[in-house]
Amino acid sequence: MKILLVEDEAALRTALAGSLRQNGYVVDEAAGFAQAHEKIELYKYDCVLLDLTLPDGSGLDLLRALKAEGSAAGVLIITARDALDDKIAGLDLGADDYLIKPFHLSELNARVRAIIRRRQFNGQQQITFRDLLVLPELAEVHVRGELLVLTKKEYDLLLYLLANPGRVLTKEAIAEHLCGDAVDAADSFDFIYTHLKNLRKKLQEKGVENYIRTMYGVGYKLSHE
Repeated sequence: MKILLVEDEAALRTALAGSLRQNGYVVDEAAGFAQAHEKIELYKYDCVLLDLTLPDGSGLDLLRALKAEGSAAGVLIITARDALDDKIAGLDLGADDYLIKPFHLSELNARVRAIIRRRQFNGQQQITFRDLLVLPELAEVHVRGELLVLTKKEYDLLLYLLANPGRVLTKEAIAEHLCGDAVDAADSFDFIYTHLKNLRKKLQEKGVENYIRTMYGVGYKLSHE
């Protein structure tokens, strides 16, 4: 799952990004309006953590721009300001939740998990697809009752496919989702093929095949059949 963290306080941004990464998220960082605006135009995110007070613009204007882009990302406003008008304005513009500084990192991670679950899986505590059962809170995947042991990237890849069943995902979209804006520095997408190959092999070893289909020249999709 990929997150954009928009926060101008460098120390706080580093702490928040570190906590989110420890919890398994791919995190892109932006210190201000212009940098964040460029990223939302270039990349897709599952969730945006947005400070309202930025040195070069308003977080509310960035939220407007995000919605104008038609982004499906969930939005969690994080700010030191606790004025009721700010809360109402942010929620009216489409923010999902509001968190006042200071807050515990555990609460931040819980709010992010809830937003992503609501946005992508209709708030389900568990995800089922054919013979698969996924427990996002535990980052566990079960196949016909047996635990499927995956690497972090394999798990993220499977969850991304599960969030888009039947939809063809390009290798570029998959790479961006798994690596964030760091993918721009990649020489090739060979690592995508490796993760897909390993994920397929592990599924096949559990007796399930043809879940991930290659659409030659286009990308990959999770098949219902």
